[in-house]
Amino acid sequence: MIKLVWYKSFARAYKKTIKKTPELKEKLAEALKLFVNDPFHPVLGTHKLSGKLKGHHAFGLGYDFRVVIKFLDHDEVALISIGRHEEVY
Repeated sequence: MIKLVWYKSFARAYKKTIKKTPELKEKLAEALKLFVNDPFHPVLGTHKLSGKLKGHHAFGLGYDFRVVIKFLDHDEVALISIGRHEEVY
């Protein structure tokens, strides 16, 4: 099972995003349950990023929301940011 590390940047973005879109809280909880057991579960659509976010990955929460992550180790992942597609990329 993967250990999740909440970065301060993620916590701030999470509070801001949940305030605007409260229904996302449940979606994130379900996605994180899937993620800790299988980070590349097909439902999540986990993919590598390029450009300024090279070395990071992201997975989706529905159509427009993304969670940016960084694999720190084989069993530890940092949650970097959350928000709409245009906000996090």
